[in-house]
Amino acid sequence: MSAQVLAAAGVVDTGDTAWMLAATALVLMMTPALGLFYAGLVRAKNPLNTFMMCLAAIAVATVTWAALGYSLAFDGGSGEFIGGFGQAFLKGVDFAPRGQGTIPELVFMAFQATFCIITVALVSGAVVERMRFGAFLVFAALWSLLVYAVMAHWAFGEGWLQAKGLLDFAGGVPVEMGSGFSALAAALVVGARKDWARQALLPHNAVYVLAGAGLLWFGWFGFNGGSGFSTGHPSVLAFTNTLLTPACTLLAWFALDAIRGRKVTAIGAATAIIVGCVAITPAGGFVSPGWAMALGALAALPSYAVIVIRPRTRVDETLDVLAAHGIAGFVGILFIGLFASAAWNGVSDGVVYGNAAQLGHQALAAVVAPAYAFTVTFTLLKLMERVMPLRVTQHDEALGLDVTQHGEEAYVTGEGAILITPDGGDDVLVADPGLRGEPT
Repeated sequence: MSAQVLAAAGVVDTGDTAWMLAATALVLMMTPALGLFYAGLVRAKNPLNTFMMCLAAIAVATVTWAALGYSLAFDGGSGEFIGGFGQAFLKGVDFAPRGQGTIPELVFMAFQATFCIITVALVSGAVVERMRFGAFLVFAALWSLLVYAVMAHWAFGEGWLQAKGLLDFAGGVPVEMGSGFSALAAALVVGARKDWARQALLPHNAVYVLAGAGLLWFGWFGFNGGSGFSTGHPSVLAFTNTLLTPACTLLAWFALDAIRGRKVTAIGAATAIIVGCVAITPAGGFVSPGWAMALGALAALPSYAVIVIRPRTRVDETLDVLAAHGIAGFVGILFIGLFASAAWNGVSDGVVYGNAAQLGHQALAAVVAPAYAFTVTFTLLKLMERVMPLRVTQHDEALGLDVTQHGEEAYVTGEGAILITPDGGDDVLVADPGLRGEPT
């Protein structure tokens, strides 16, 4: 029996379900991979805290998604701003397929949960090395409901942007632009690191960064390929495009690095992989493989420019979430309006194939989504700042958040790494300060 017949009959397809179970596991793996990627980009005194923020996102976002987020994103009629509470705490979510789908709704819910998880983790990249771990946990819970769930409803929960004609295959609106422009707001509210613009704040382990980027690319085949929710043509197209686009971005980045600095950098290569994966995320199931390759080369240009310019500003958006996710997602969303092909996607053409209206739908999302993510995140953190400190003390920042927030170190080099907590206070000292230098 064909998948179309099963879908029309509301019957679960075992092949589609098997693929979606695998895709869900692949996307969940992306969050620890992101932790590895982020951990390598920070200084040697902060990789554990940076990784822990990503692991914390798994716990916090999973719980908030099951409690309210899934319902807010997917319980509601077409054209609404936000969903309802009818499926709060997974009420009615069981083994039956959702709507005309061919997979159990439980699997659909779990797959969508992994998207919320990694998006929360992405935002942490803007505030690593100075945000309190406890404050981040509170922020993660609130942000997953107030920003991610709302934008997910808009884009693929039958919300108002989708009703107006937006095409977003795998999360260009809620995941990529949502995280990128929220990261900018978070960096502005939390403020720059104490050493920002006074000394070079360099990645401490490029191998971690490359390994994390490679694992993220691997997981992205589930992220994009799974967003067709079947083993049919949309998933196959998105899966293939997820191979092609980042490869082209990588080559374009090599050229940009060579032109600018005469050296092809490892950190640049890892960043290029992420930019390419992000760019094809909204477009994966809507553009042909040839245009997917063109998107890869094109997406490198604005993201590279933002990464070059950003250190010259006063904005310490630490791990360039805006450039790699916000800007690349923006490009991918608009690219659909130009180059979508109904011959490949069976849904809609773009401007090149005679449908200028599609570009208008995409442009609306490209304006509204960043504005909403930035405004709500900025407001949320400002309100949180009134009731709890967002930043660690300057002393703790100098010593490193691994020790001061978790009482551990990533790299223990001798017997001197004994932790002393004086009188139960907030300060945590290292018995042998020579291991990392006297705090300033």
